[in-house]
Amino acid sequence: MKKPLLLAAVVLVGPTLVLAGKPKMGTVIAENSVACGSTVKGKKNKQTTVDVLCQEYVVRTTDTDYHIRQVKPADKALIPVNTPIEFTLDKDKMKFKANGKSYEYLIVSEAAVSADAAKP
Repeated sequence: MKKPLLLAAVVLVGPTLVLAGKPKMGTVIAENSVACGSTVKGKKNKQTTVDVLCQEYVVRTTDTDYHIRQVKPADKALIPVNTPIEFTLDKDKMKFKANGKSYEYLIVSEAAVSADAAKP
């Protein structure tokens, strides 16, 4: 009884796991600086709060736009717009290489590409 159930689970779930780690192609189409927190600066008697900015990118594939943001605000590298990337998705993170460097970004949101945007 357990063997047929296990075999059915492998047949149904196996292809999904294989596709999850497969590299996908995309292009960085936009970059914005967005507030991603704040920090306190100054001496004890004169403290001020300063907004911390992070880069947020839009990566477009053939059918999906991914909005990704830096994991740590301290990462200062900028990725040029129109940079083609090959990436993998791992839960809520996107891992890719661009300009010879490896990056890991949080996926903030994703949306289907509209029919007008998909046309070249």
